[in-house]
Amino acid sequence: MDNNGLQPIINQIKALMEAARAGVARDVNNAMLRYYWEVGHVIVEHEQDGELKAKYGARLLPELSKRLTNEMGRGYSRSNLQNMRALYREYPICQTLSGKLSWSHYIELLAVPDADARSFYEQECANARWSVKELNRQIGTSLYERLLLSDGKVNKETVLSLARQGVAMEQPQDMLKQPYVFEFLGVREGKPLLEKDLEMKLIRHIEDFLLELGRGFMFVGSQQRVTIGNQHYYVDMVFYNKILKAYVLIDLKMTDLRIEHAGQMNAYLNYYATEVNDEGDNPPVGIILCKTNRDIVAEYALGGLSHQVFASSYVYYIPDKEQLVNEVKGLLEQEKGE
Repeated sequence: MDNNGLQPIINQIKALMEAARAGVARDVNNAMLRYYWEVGHVIVEHEQDGELKAKYGARLLPELSKRLTNEMGRGYSRSNLQNMRALYREYPICQTLSGKLSWSHYIELLAVPDADARSFYEQECANARWSVKELNRQIGTSLYERLLLSDGKVNKETVLSLARQGVAMEQPQDMLKQPYVFEFLGVREGKPLLEKDLEMKLIRHIEDFLLELGRGFMFVGSQQRVTIGNQHYYVDMVFYNKILKAYVLIDLKMTDLRIEHAGQMNAYLNYYATEVNDEGDNPPVGIILCKTNRDIVAEYALGGLSHQVFASSYVYYIPDKEQLVNEVKGLLEQEKGE
């Protein structure tokens, strides 16, 4: 048998080895998570013992950390023991822990005080397979609050939906954020920037931009030509979302949303629907990213279009988390009063 004839066998054996390694890594990860949960369980049980609590009080974790480190080695710092205790308290049923996430993921999640927000990040992290760094970035940029504010309305149903399953990605508006955060570009707020410069920076940081866009996005290209009536126009950035099975066209604007922006995007979507879409593709979606998208302008500019066109704003810095949280709380309170 020649070398080429052996290749299919070799490939199959390699695939088996990779699957075995992945299985071992998954089993080790699950075992470690359960171990840390059990340690947390033991700590909480003994803390609730009146005699032990009276004897050690606030010194329990520091003393326990010293003894465990001396007898068992590294990994039992006071902060790590606090995380183990918190893991048990926040997840009293061990089976609710996701085997898709590591201990390092859960350390980041435990720092999220709101239970609904934490549940959202846990679900979306498992769905999108975020690394710990990516999870940290999404928490830091308040993704949960930005998704809730994307359509200007917040209700308990949307909160519960995000907490239970993450982003559903059943319809185009599910992917929208308000605002989009481009802190990874390193642009100083207030610094003048041309549209083409913003586009080039996003392309250079395409992996970060894809993370910000969300699950299922694949980059098709920039300055994609659209020919209408022998005239050439160019879409700033084109993506394909494999979950929605639709092209997503993005137009970058350095100004506030204007009525003519919506008409231009609608023409691009007409072209893609007719000339580019393949059988099985859903209607294309347009997103206009602008400096601000005032509600009244968006209502008149986007209403009644033949295609799905959305407008959102973007910022070059991480938004104030407290401000976003208060905005969500305000809208929820408003909903209760109606």
